[in-house]
Amino acid sequence: MKTRLGPVTVELVRADITRQPDMDAIVNAANAALQPGGGVAGAIHAAAGPALAEACRPLAPIRCGEAVITAGFELPNRHVIHCLGPVYGRDEPADALLANCFGSVLRLADAHRVESIAVPAVSTGVFGYPLDAAADVTLGAIAAYADPLESVRDLRFCLFDAQALQAFERAAATYAS
Repeated sequence: MKTRLGPVTVELVRADITRQPDMDAIVNAANAALQPGGGVAGAIHAAAGPALAEACRPLAPIRCGEAVITAGFELPNRHVIHCLGPVYGRDEPADALLANCFGSVLRLADAHRVESIAVPAVSTGVFGYPLDAAADVTLGAIAAYADPLESVRDLRFCLFDAQALQAFERAAATYAS
């Protein structure tokens, strides 16, 4: 599914985020230490190679809602934008922190002249954010932050399974322009 949120085209697909060669950057659902872990972060670090962890070391720790950028190393993407989403039920207010995460990603991408970004469903794995709520907050944040963007034009949500895809499709229908 494709839709528009302001000047940004948003595509929703079931896909492996580490295999998006046509995207300038991918987003890592990072931990505060920016080190390999499980889920999306583990997959991205494995695909990028050990240089990614080395590049992340001096940038850590990051706070919830914050984003930093590194090279993509062995990934087919120029950049990896690492953001720390909230742990649901612990980091509050979770909705504002998740929205800030995406605002940080978009501002940082724009500052680095990134035109296209592949994005996971941040905070919905081991961080426990319910899919429907995360999709609504995420797409609402993108709609809110999209208008002043100068370079970012394409976002591709690479979602893990059919349940995630359906949650993001429902939310996208709410915010489509």
